[in-house]
Amino acid sequence: MKYWLMKSEPEVFSIDDLKKNKKTHWDGVRNYQARNFMKNEMMKGDKVIFYHSNADPSG
Repeated sequence: MKYWLMKSEPEVFSIDDLKKNKKTHWDGVRNYQARNFMKNEMMKGDKVIFYHSNADPSG
């Protein structure tokens, strides 16, 4: 099992969206290395730490 750090802007995809939907696909990843990690390395059962960038308050 691996741990992944994921971030999103709250107006694009919020933690409330994740809570409501339980799961989602992740599109719009511009960094090729991040995209490849998500495509090839992330597995069902891995743990994710999710945070919002550009959020107020930060953290």
